[in-house]
Amino acid sequence: MFPPCSDDFPYNGRDMGWVKDALRSLEVGSDVEVRPRGHSMRGLIEDNQLIVLTPVEPSAVEVGDVVFIRWKGSYILHIVREARGSELLIGNNLGRTNGWAARSDVLARVVGVRASADPT
Repeated sequence: MFPPCSDDFPYNGRDMGWVKDALRSLEVGSDVEVRPRGHSMRGLIEDNQLIVLTPVEPSAVEVGDVVFIRWKGSYILHIVREARGSELLIGNNLGRTNGWAARSDVLARVVGVRASADPT
């Protein structure tokens, strides 16, 4: 279900080590705590804020869920804006819509967000 997590994992030039950590845990069916980097989910998830991901059956994903999903050769955390059969419309928390993704590309759902980002 998940791609291998080798040391040469493609990060697309960003600090995406949290993705590697998430994939390792999710591929064995475990919840995982990670600190994603970036600002596209500002207001819901701040840069470096501790979150909890849990594996999810793609058919259980609903509008409003924040999902960890394969997207155009990489991985992102985004909100499900609309659901249409086997497709999900995903976007960030700043009003941008990325586009339609296959439900089968959903790897996990965010089930917890700590109160504040790591101060370091």
